[in-house]
Amino acid sequence: MATWSRTLAVTAGATALVVTGNVASHLLATEPAAAPADALTADLDAILSDPRLAGGQASVVVRDAATGETLYDHDGAQRLMPASNEKLLTSAVALDVLGPDHTFATTVATTGQRTGPILRGDVYLRGTGDPTLLASDYAELAKQLADDGVRVVSGRVLADDTWFDGVRLGNDWAWDDEPYYYAAPVSALTVAPDTDYDAGTVIVDVDPGGGAGDPAVVSLRPATGAVTIVNQATTGTANDVSVEREHGTDRIVVSGTVAAGGSGVSEWASVPEPTDYAADVFVRALADAGVRVTGGIGRGTTPAGATVVAEHESMPLSELLTPFLKLSNNGHAEVLIKAMGREVSGAGTWAAGLAVLRAGLADYGVDTATVANRDGSGLSRRNLIPAAELADLLVAAPDRPWFDVWHEALPIAGVSDRMIGGTLRSRMRDTPAAGNVHAKTGSLTGASSLSGYVDDADGRRLVFSIVFNDYLSGKPSDLEDRIAVRLASHTEGETARLTTADVPPADLPDDVECSWVKAC
Repeated sequence: MATWSRTLAVTAGATALVVTGNVASHLLATEPAAAPADALTADLDAILSDPRLAGGQASVVVRDAATGETLYDHDGAQRLMPASNEKLLTSAVALDVLGPDHTFATTVATTGQRTGPILRGDVYLRGTGDPTLLASDYAELAKQLADDGVRVVSGRVLADDTWFDGVRLGNDWAWDDEPYYYAAPVSALTVAPDTDYDAGTVIVDVDPGGGAGDPAVVSLRPATGAVTIVNQATTGTANDVSVEREHGTDRIVVSGTVAAGGSGVSEWASVPEPTDYAADVFVRALADAGVRVTGGIGRGTTPAGATVVAEHESMPLSELLTPFLKLSNNGHAEVLIKAMGREVSGAGTWAAGLAVLRAGLADYGVDTATVANRDGSGLSRRNLIPAAELADLLVAAPDRPWFDVWHEALPIAGVSDRMIGGTLRSRMRDTPAAGNVHAKTGSLTGASSLSGYVDDADGRRLVFSIVFNDYLSGKPSDLEDRIAVRLASHTEGETARLTTADVPPADLPDDVECSWVKAC
């Protein structure tokens, strides 16, 4: 947590605040003796005068949610990189196109013949994009076969991921993000290792060996042969572990030290090929259920007329919104983009899905001529949108029948439960914004954003969009918090200025969403 000190110097008609330390921005500039007529504008202008934004860009818009009236506009038409605020666009249009009741089906099918306990022929494991499939779900699929009396599959397990195309990574994603779980490959058939539903990733558990200097003990959740572990880690006196998949390979290198006698370290890593990962987990589940596969694993398209022998249906989109938006899950966003393309044009591709997204945004009054959409998550640095267009969507969304579900799925400021507060759980605590602000965060190197809803002190709902780009120092998310707190304190007709100097700063990573490093 940052530390700071402050000195008060009383001058004629004004109080000057002299600040030392690295969070000088938490205090307003010199307060005037006489407040201006528009106190809100003066206060927000003062917040945006923070020196960290010097030479950078800020696009900030505040509107009345009911009327659309603009209460504040600072370069609102300036196109900037929204980072994960892109997920506001993706989620809203997905609810329109797919519907809140949309689910993803995973099936096991065959054209083979049964001879007692033997199923003679290949088995097809077919996915349609479910990002929530856990190892336990694959175990349930295997159990359905076993419960039907199957003990041997005399053939292969063929993974069918053809509901989407085979392009795994966004065209504009940085290559050095590839090993990390927040940039996991996208497939119509995949596995999530946890109930955050981080599809296409595996958890690497690093535990201490018998004593100092001994090799660390490395294991995977779920167990899989889809990646190769290179264990260079040893047992030492402290936890200092690195887990990184080598670029373009299936090799996950584990290095550093893990504390002797400690509880170990867990890290998430992306897998190179989620389709093969899913097939491997399923075959292991079949073995655990007492079903032997003689022909191994391969790829194939489920034949027309194949008989479905086991199936699983995901939670509805209305429920998926919670981990998606609260934890800013990139994989969920990209699945929804491809699912929209498949739904509308029959093509589960980024190009088809982004075309659907842009058409849908126009229905919200968003000027798509001033917006660039390159993916669904905001991980691409070529996404561009002005704060004013984000505000357009936020003003229009309450008219949708699904709005209440979407509004509740947004992170809520200062609420410690991570599936309620999400990426805002440690921000704006003990302020008028706590439990009040529902907003989507966004973080990339040199980009920070916060857009959503807040009820002011009169009970009037406001829409706000804040996008910062091209700053060089630490992430100015505290300025976003101060703006949101100021809006929560706003009253119509106010003339007295309000300080937001006491908004507590949150200890956040600079370049990524806190959820991407499991810090919130």
